[in-house]
Amino acid sequence: MSMSRRGFISALSVTGLSLSVASCGSSDGDSGDGAGVRFGYIADYNGASLLAIADDQGLWKKHGVSASYKVFVNGPIQIQALGTGNLDYGYIGPGAMWLPASGKSKIVAINTLTYADRVIAQPGITSITGLKGKKVGVPEGTSGEMVLNLALRQAGMSMDDIDKVVMDATTVVTAFASGQIDGAGIWYPLIPTIKEKVPDLVEVASTEKIGGSFPTAFVAGDKVKDATNEKVVKVLQEANDWRAAHKEESIALAAKLLKVSEDKVKEDAANVETMTTADLVAKTKDGTVGEWLDSMSDFFVSTGQLKKAPAADSFYTADLYTKAGA
Repeated sequence: MSMSRRGFISALSVTGLSLSVASCGSSDGDSGDGAGVRFGYIADYNGASLLAIADDQGLWKKHGVSASYKVFVNGPIQIQALGTGNLDYGYIGPGAMWLPASGKSKIVAINTLTYADRVIAQPGITSITGLKGKKVGVPEGTSGEMVLNLALRQAGMSMDDIDKVVMDATTVVTAFASGQIDGAGIWYPLIPTIKEKVPDLVEVASTEKIGGSFPTAFVAGDKVKDATNEKVVKVLQEANDWRAAHKEESIALAAKLLKVSEDKVKEDAANVETMTTADLVAKTKDGTVGEWLDSMSDFFVSTGQLKKAPAADSFYTADLYTKAGA
């Protein structure tokens, strides 16, 4: 499943951002010292599972923090909210990694590696080449566009070979289901929703088959105090280890928070690579996490979203993570 860093970077191309917010929810715990944090997440297993576990296991109270949750449709809008002081922490996928790399927020914890992104096509289209000249919907600036670019490059094609239709993720779902577009760059857990309407859709490409490492992470605003970061990271690490040891239970808890069926969350979780805290500490110390982040930064330099690739430790608080995980 591996791809060279150079090959991974050269295969990618992203432009623009889609910034829109979804409905809100909250979950509060008792605070031991009055420290309350506002936490953003995306409505999928990656974004919701640790927060659901933290509630269920009483981890916020254990570490002297109370937390309220708000759901968003993507990472960039959360980082925007961090910058305006309307949010303290957020969850981002690989498509938003250029924002902490550019100095907007700090990564306080790596979460997972995700392989949830796909290029899907209407029944009868069996390969990426079958989308040549066809209408392909994509939320611009997201991992959906990332996988579409990767797949086209691998097939010796480019965006010029398709009729790219820019639309937000929700519109992709309805447009594909109604047959208004022939294909889409999109991700789980939205794909099962589309399959309910188009059960014979074809997944013509995936990040897992294309290769590369696609990290997800939790980020903090610059105004959050170090003492609060330490507590929150401990909560995330403890929840992370509980998730690693209780996969089925974590799926059930995430489904409850997201108010969707466990089957949908299970299908989404199948595209996620979880790691224990000890593993993430080791990967931080040996430079593996830095390599993941360097690859993403190099990619964003190639797109022009970063002028130059910063050192990973300039936006990932590695010392904080390893200390909390000791």
